[in-house]
Amino acid sequence: MIAKVLIDNITKNDLISEWGLSFYIEYNDHKILLDTGASGNFVENAKNLGVNLEDIECGVLSHAHYDHADGMPAFFEMNKTAKFYLRKGTGENCYGKKSFFMYKYNGIQPGILENYADRFEYVEGDYQLLEGAYLIPHKMVGLEEIAKKVDLYVKENGKMFPDDFAHEQSLVFDTPKGLVIFNSCSHGGADNIITEVEATFPEKEICAYIGGLHLYKSSEEDVRALAKRIQDTGIKRVITGHCTGDEAFKILKEELGDVVEQMYTGMELKF
Repeated sequence: MIAKVLIDNITKNDLISEWGLSFYIEYNDHKILLDTGASGNFVENAKNLGVNLEDIECGVLSHAHYDHADGMPAFFEMNKTAKFYLRKGTGENCYGKKSFFMYKYNGIQPGILENYADRFEYVEGDYQLLEGAYLIPHKMVGLEEIAKKVDLYVKENGKMFPDDFAHEQSLVFDTPKGLVIFNSCSHGGADNIITEVEATFPEKEICAYIGGLHLYKSSEEDVRALAKRIQDTGIKRVITGHCTGDEAFKILKEELGDVVEQMYTGMELKF
């Protein structure tokens, strides 16, 4: 399996960076797009990285936030056939809490789900995307309490509720080295997600976790505590960027050492 980071907050070359995330993945002769960043900038990066978006067979949306979804129209202009796989119940209804009374919309650009309705497939439960590739939802309870801590909400019938992350999913690949988990923002906690995937595939070893960890506003104490919980899972490799944040990454590096690596636009990963 080969994965290329088409866009991330960090770049170490002439590629475009933005607050967003997108991956191109080759797996057993299949070509997959995970997320599309916050704009069409990933399209330009794909060209410069030698990735032909017309060859993508299917797309996956990790969750319903703008910085992962709003490049989808640009992709649909380039690729006229590939379906995008979303969690059932995904909507244009996600918000971040700015103050006691104020919320800011951070969901999918309004109109995308309706305007491109024929390009979406909504899935439930554990879903086999391809042989050896799976979409795994959250299974633990109490995610609303985590959402309150990171100020993430959904709007339902005109009222705000803590997000239960029902729109979030992990993309999991079975490789010769073990399972590789992609979860673009890890809102439910990377340690919890690793545990959920372990429970789903009890006979498999997890070799890597890839994605943002949503720590850019977290305290040093919380980052160190998460690092310890990740370490306790026994995972051998964590590649993280995007919403992790520079300061949090430094702390993770102190705690996890060579287990953790910095993601960046243009990075290529092989498993």
